[in-house]
Amino acid sequence: MHTTNTLCLGLYEKALPAELDWAQRLDIASELGFQFMEISIDEQPERQQRLDWNHQQRLALINARFNSGIALPSLCLSAHRRYPFGSADAATRQQARVLMEKALNFAVDVGIRNIQLAGYDVYYESSDRHTRERFIEGMQWAVALAAKAQVMLSVEIMDTPFINSISKWREFSRQIASPWFTVYPDIGNLSAWGNDVAFELEQGIDKITAIHLKDTLAVAPGAAGQFRDVPFGSGCVDFAHTFAVLKRLKYQGPFLLEMWARNDGEDRQHIAQAKRWIEQQMQIGGMVC
Repeated sequence: MHTTNTLCLGLYEKALPAELDWAQRLDIASELGFQFMEISIDEQPERQQRLDWNHQQRLALINARFNSGIALPSLCLSAHRRYPFGSADAATRQQARVLMEKALNFAVDVGIRNIQLAGYDVYYESSDRHTRERFIEGMQWAVALAAKAQVMLSVEIMDTPFINSISKWREFSRQIASPWFTVYPDIGNLSAWGNDVAFELEQGIDKITAIHLKDTLAVAPGAAGQFRDVPFGSGCVDFAHTFAVLKRLKYQGPFLLEMWARNDGEDRQHIAQAKRWIEQQMQIGGMVC
């Protein structure tokens, strides 16, 4: 199958059951009409173990990618939620660095160009000015390695207040000051916090490397919001307006459909339905994918 150089709409790995192998995942993504997939290295030891794959295992992933015609340009490195750079524990911070080094080596080997970082100073600890300072120090260190590897580090807009807007990300960007430190907004998270989505996209349009698409329920007095597993069209995200804004801003980057497998035997159907719905919203917003 011919691999296109144009990457518009991709599928998050976790939208499919975990027991599938990479050839199966990529073939399904191809059958469903996606151009790329995003691999996940999260808190689960099984996924973190991928960073220790040998050359044969890495080559098998590359071969599966070529055979399917589906690209693997990005990696979601959410394992730092368990091992954050801002932790008060020195051993935890060291593990954050080990994960980062391994992820960059893995990315270089298998052709990944963009690593999405979770925008948490800490997650299971209390956040304060010290966790913020350690996070900045960790980002400065990580970006120096990423620059040498020529791999982009893109911070996700998150489900906690620490970095829940592009405006907040820009505060860190000014201090880190590197072309290898960019932003990867999750439209669902951005919307759930009550941000002016158009304004935020305008603030970051020159630094947005990719965009996650998911629906969410808004944070409100007495309501914590819901940041995952919200069916498209039933949450607070105005997708058509978002796509219209991105068209006005001449956004040319990829979109990633972020879903989680229900493991009910109908995950392909759920994905296909969500893809059709998103493409309809793109059409309303004037974007062509």
